[in-house]
Amino acid sequence: MTVDDSILSRLADTLETRLPSGGGQPLAGSYVSKLYQRGPDAFLKKIGEEATEVVLAAKDGDSERIVAETADLWFHSLVALAYYGIRPEQILNELARREGVSGLAEKAARPQS
Repeated sequence: MTVDDSILSRLADTLETRLPSGGGQPLAGSYVSKLYQRGPDAFLKKIGEEATEVVLAAKDGDSERIVAETADLWFHSLVALAYYGIRPEQILNELARREGVSGLAEKAARPQS
């Protein structure tokens, strides 16, 4: 099965419908609605947990687990992006902007914080 990047847009559209501040209606039994109701700490914690699980799967060299855990990480990252009003297309545009640029040069060009 081949999937294009529009899956990210469709998923973002769905996540936005779950946002309480965006007029979305919490759905009974919706995992995402529960995360949003619990606030940023809930989904930010999940991002940390999923990132750790990706690392552990990679250390074990388990390709299937790497894929599954990365999907979980991306999903929870998309939950956070929707909460903060950021579309996945913005991330894809940033990646496209960086394409062909040395990671060291790109990092050096960032404003110092």
